[in-house]
Amino acid sequence: MSNSTLTPAGKGAAERTAGTGPVGQPRKSFGHWFRDKGWRHLVGVVMGVFALFPLAYVLSAALSPTGTLVSANGLFTTIAFDNFIDLFSDPQKPFAKWFMNTLIVGLITSAGTVFLGALAAYSFSRMRFTGRRFGLMSLMLLQMFPQMLGVVAIFLLLSGISDVVPWLGLGSQTGLIMVYLGGALGVNTYLMYGFFNTVPKSLDEAARIDGASHVQIFFTIILRLVTPILAIVGLLSFITATGEFLIASIVLNDPDAQTLAVGLYSFVGDSQSRTWGVFAAGAVLAALPVMALFLFLQRFISSGLTAGAVKG
Repeated sequence: MSNSTLTPAGKGAAERTAGTGPVGQPRKSFGHWFRDKGWRHLVGVVMGVFALFPLAYVLSAALSPTGTLVSANGLFTTIAFDNFIDLFSDPQKPFAKWFMNTLIVGLITSAGTVFLGALAAYSFSRMRFTGRRFGLMSLMLLQMFPQMLGVVAIFLLLSGISDVVPWLGLGSQTGLIMVYLGGALGVNTYLMYGFFNTVPKSLDEAARIDGASHVQIFFTIILRLVTPILAIVGLLSFITATGEFLIASIVLNDPDAQTLAVGLYSFVGDSQSRTWGVFAAGAVLAALPVMALFLFLQRFISSGLTAGAVKG
């Protein structure tokens, strides 16, 4: 029987028998496949193990009743939840309050950063005014200086504000949020500015012909088309605000107002009473909000480019 009369299944069987691929080419050897694509899979597996091992180590320490990070018997040999119980049982270290404080500070900071950055990026992208280029360069140059250079100035400023407006000074979460929002117009604005430039200006012109103002164009058209960058900036801002330690440790001196980054340090800060197991349990729970926010924003990142498509 000729190949022309064979069914597709018969052709595939004949090709496998002859040692050829689906298009009649010789089947690649393992060495050729490894040089072509296989090494990428190997690198991916190695990097995956490299990234997941620290997470597995911390989770093992959180579930270990020994209370130390060193285990001679290996990972997950003993599983107990004593560290998680101790994490919530110390009234002088209110982990539940730290968790809620972190959510409040992180969510408000990320929302404010996205909103202020989007307003600034829209202005730089769509408007022409004196000092526009100088303003963009200034935002980039200011990010070259490390954050710790402003710690003394921030402390003195909030200390003076505390005498006039106590709820906005030292020891207040509102003051910490204002400090974080003070750096909102930095790299985030520059990233948004580049993304805003990819949106065709013909959409703005068509909307202005219909009588739309800048406010209407910004909220009804532009924000829908730049959803991916808004989600990315919001996620990065949340991660930065929840994990920041230096400024938060200076501003928040009340244990009931502290965030997780500051509060968890108290479990390992004292050399006489270090509880690494409880610290690891708190670190595991502290990662849950970031994971939840990432999973929530993932659909906006992937579908944001088409969500605001213009219908003909």
